[in-house]
Amino acid sequence: MKDTILKTNYQQRQNKKTLTVTAFALFSLFFGAGNLVLPSLLGFKSGNLWWLVTLGFCISGVLIPILGIMAHAKLQGTLFDFAKKVSPLFSAIYCYIIYAIAIALPSPRTASVTHEMAIQPFWNSSSLLTSLIYFVLVFAFAINRSKVLDLLGKLLTPGILIILMAIIATTIFTVDFDFVASEMERPFSMGILEGYQTFDAIGAVVVGAVIIISINMKEKTASFQEKKALIARAGLWAGIGLFLIYGGLILTGALFGGAFDNDISRTALLRGISAETLGQKGNFLLSVLVSFACFTTAVGIVTGAADFIKGRFNNSEMAYRVTALIGCLLGILVGQFDVSYIIQVAVPVLMFIYPITIILILLNVIPEKWSSSKVFKRVVGVTILFSIPDFLGSIGLGEQMDPFVNWIPFSEYQLGWVLPALVAFLIFNMIDGKQMAAKT
Repeated sequence: MKDTILKTNYQQRQNKKTLTVTAFALFSLFFGAGNLVLPSLLGFKSGNLWWLVTLGFCISGVLIPILGIMAHAKLQGTLFDFAKKVSPLFSAIYCYIIYAIAIALPSPRTASVTHEMAIQPFWNSSSLLTSLIYFVLVFAFAINRSKVLDLLGKLLTPGILIILMAIIATTIFTVDFDFVASEMERPFSMGILEGYQTFDAIGAVVVGAVIIISINMKEKTASFQEKKALIARAGLWAGIGLFLIYGGLILTGALFGGAFDNDISRTALLRGISAETLGQKGNFLLSVLVSFACFTTAVGIVTGAADFIKGRFNNSEMAYRVTALIGCLLGILVGQFDVSYIIQVAVPVLMFIYPITIILILLNVIPEKWSSSKVFKRVVGVTILFSIPDFLGSIGLGEQMDPFVNWIPFSEYQLGWVLPALVAFLIFNMIDGKQMAAKT
């Protein structure tokens, strides 16, 4: 009896440890250093409506990515499995697009953030030089696959979290809750669209499988349902952590509304708030930690994309090296631009690929009886069709499309795909249900 109790207690401790480690890994997966610069400026611009933008931002930047992890838990597969119900060809094209986006935008953005946070304020050097040195080192680490990065990752995330919590707490307890009036016309939809820039939904479908594989290796005796429950609980805790940090940073930015110039950049605002709350030493430490975290993120993206191409070319080492080289060359080219410019360039791409990714996540996470292959194909097709006006609008062709899209609900918020996708989901499930009933 005593042995049984001891064994049960030991198992419970192990389960709690596994839950904690998994939740922290998920949090680290989504909380990239590039995301740090987004919430504070969003709050700064939103003023007294900060809570509305927080809600919108956390829907696309927290809820959808966590659902993406749960979809991975259900699939127990790879990125290719996410879209294969549409068709194998569509899934292959989708995978290539996702990895191309990853190495062309969020990876170079880490170099830009590093330059603006840690190099430009202290040394008078060009952004081109920073991105050149940065991605030469990224290439070296990607080729050699050093385990130093894993160690750095485990140390950097807690360090950044401690500083961010100090900034948020200091602001909340020392700054008067006197918000400036918001000039945002659509704070909720603005929050959703800014959440696209975290790239976390894409991160969920790209590297979510890594979490699944890790759990399968550590929990070999656990059943499918036990693993699913573990991932669900870990996802909940990680989601709460992300919500608190993002919400705290948005609130912090809102409380500093009017304290800085309205045209201040994202990185300058974060540095300014850090200096105001923690002093110059704290600001310098934050800059260093963010730079290292950016670097580990870039190596992870380049390595992940190179691994994918390597797998598509019969595990060719040459394919891996060429992909890593192309990823780093793109990083040098794009990474020399400032963060705001890269975010602006990313908007059209995200307007098109994010709705598709969100729909794929939602269709994969719901029960099988509502997500047949036919439903997948039709709902994804409708989503693609109704994402085109938002994409065209983001590249300056919106006026030409207005006569055709003004009748679409939420199109003025650049969310014209939402209601058509929902209606298509309901209609095609009703059709499927009637066809199945007729057969029986």
